Amino acid sequence: MTRLSDTPPAWDERTQLTTFLDYARDTARAKCEGVSAENARTAPLPGSPLMTMSGVINHLRWVEYYWFQVVFLGEDDKGPWTEEDPDREMRIGVDFPLTQLLDEYAEQSARYRELVAGNDLDARAERTIRDGRHVDLRWILLHLVEETARHNGHLDILRELVDGTTGA
Repeated sequence: MTRLSDTPPAWDERTQLTTFLDYARDTARAKCEGVSAENARTAPLPGSPLMTMSGVINHLRWVEYYWFQVVFLGEDDKGPWTEEDPDREMRIGVDFPLTQLLDEYAEQSARYRELVAGNDLDARAERTIRDGRHVDLRWILLHLVEETARHNGHLDILRELVDGTTGA
């Protein structure tokens, strides 16, 4: 996989935001390169039975779906979570090959790149967040950079625990 740099090709706000999100996405995929199918499904943290590499990648995929399609565009929420199982996307991640999850995440990321390119950063989300405010696309991008980067730390730890691989 070709890994993007976190240095944007231009210094406008949109390019900086999208470059950092793409870099965080690419980093998540890079953390998974070469991991075995068994290790991708292993939950090595006794207090976190849902924390698997497959679960984290599936979570990242569904988080982007939620923020772009449900909150920003206002579409019906067709995510895998339920009131009884709000973390279901983490739980069911182990039911799919990691390569499939990574491919779906990459395909989805490409669609969302187009969505972002076609909208103003000041465009307001159709749906409100918990506090009743309508966030803008800029906030969603910043939130996704933060969310993805935080989970990259989890992927670092999981990878080292399941097979000893460490990396930058």
